[in-house]
Amino acid sequence: MSTSHGTISRRLTWMNMLVSSVALLIAGAAFAAYDLATFRAEIVRNLSTEARMVASNSVTALLFNDPRAAEETLGALRASPNVIAAQIFTANGRLFASYARAGAAARSAAPPGIPSGAGEISSFDAASVDLARRIVSENADIGVVRIQSDLQAIYDRLGHYALIVIGVLLVSLTSALLVSRVSQRAISRPLAAVAAVARQVSQEKDYAVRAPRVGTPYELAVLVDSFNTMLLEIQQRDRSLQDAQVQLEARVRERTEELHASNSELEAFTYSVSHDLRAPLRHITGFATLLHQHAGASLDDQGRRYLTTITDAAARMATLIDDLLAFSRMGRANVSKRRVDLSQLVREARDEVSADVNGRRIAWEIHDLPPVDADPALLRPVLVNLLSNAVKYTGTRNEARIEVGTESRAGELVVFVRDNGVGFDMAYAHKLFGVFQRLHRADEFSGTGIGLANVRRIIQRHGGRTWAEGAVDAGATFYFSLPCQRGAA
Repeated sequence: MSTSHGTISRRLTWMNMLVSSVALLIAGAAFAAYDLATFRAEIVRNLSTEARMVASNSVTALLFNDPRAAEETLGALRASPNVIAAQIFTANGRLFASYARAGAAARSAAPPGIPSGAGEISSFDAASVDLARRIVSENADIGVVRIQSDLQAIYDRLGHYALIVIGVLLVSLTSALLVSRVSQRAISRPLAAVAAVARQVSQEKDYAVRAPRVGTPYELAVLVDSFNTMLLEIQQRDRSLQDAQVQLEARVRERTEELHASNSELEAFTYSVSHDLRAPLRHITGFATLLHQHAGASLDDQGRRYLTTITDAAARMATLIDDLLAFSRMGRANVSKRRVDLSQLVREARDEVSADVNGRRIAWEIHDLPPVDADPALLRPVLVNLLSNAVKYTGTRNEARIEVGTESRAGELVVFVRDNGVGFDMAYAHKLFGVFQRLHRADEFSGTGIGLANVRRIIQRHGGRTWAEGAVDAGATFYFSLPCQRGAA
């Protein structure tokens, strides 16, 4: 707080002193310029008076060609200490008489040129002022008088003004410094207090603090009150957000517990039902086999077809039960991740599904696959299921093409299995990974509709996601992603 207070105090002090200094300097400069112009005009008037007197007293000397009398007239200029030199010229430009102050440099003997119609002229340079005046007798020009005066009086006057301005400036700066010190209590201290409270709120997230407003001017009091009101609103909103967060966390925990309970009950129910269905299913299969052995020879073709339908249906039911049990176990299985050679896992899955090839022509394209962090016991069924589906749905092709590769995306590794099979309509893509969801008839392609649901559950338990792309009769691509860990690409 002290640092911030000192900074704003110094700024206010320097601002007051700067404004005062600039105002005084401008006023002093303007006054000095005006006085200099006035004083120059006064010097010209004084020289004009002296030149008029010299011209008047030199008429007789010029008419009677008496240079000594003219020099005596010029000698009277010794009474003016600022006059440096003076000359009298005849009408034809000849130097008639001259005067020079002791120690003054000699002036040019050339007469000044006075414009026609002008009685006198004057000019200034850095150190002096020259004035020339016609000497007239009976309306005829008989000569010219020229007087040169230094500007020491002007420089002395400017020096006095500079001393006065410096003195006034020092007094003004001292006064501004005192006024700034007094104004700090009314301006800078309340602002510094608001800044300190804002810093405390930002660092400690403590919205209960308030900025003091005692002894502050009206405008700053409004600022402090508005700031405190804003803090009060933030405090109330923060308290409401905290309460809402507590309620939300409690509701999420409650819903999560309910969901876990429901999933556990559902999995237990699925396992129980699947297990309990095995006994009657075994009876159906067993008695159908006994019936075939006992009376198969006496049955006609339709009877044997009925018996075969019962046996096939029981086999499909057994497969469905096995898949349901596997699906249920996947929900309870522990995920034990480790570094897995994905290429080796894909090769093993390909060898496993080769039994379904039956001499078909299949072109396998397996890219270089990086190692991944996964549970190999769970990831293996995923690859087996995807490759098995690719083999199954390319069964109508003369030459099947199955490609396995990976893509690196932000924070995840995407594995894809692409085939040139029958594909599917993207309008029904959302059904692919659902339980018992099938996009083709059972008489076209066999299956229970649980494999892809199992794939999604396994990948989700690894923290990844699943999706698919395809088109009718143009093949399909199935994707699943795994989080990138330990620098895996």
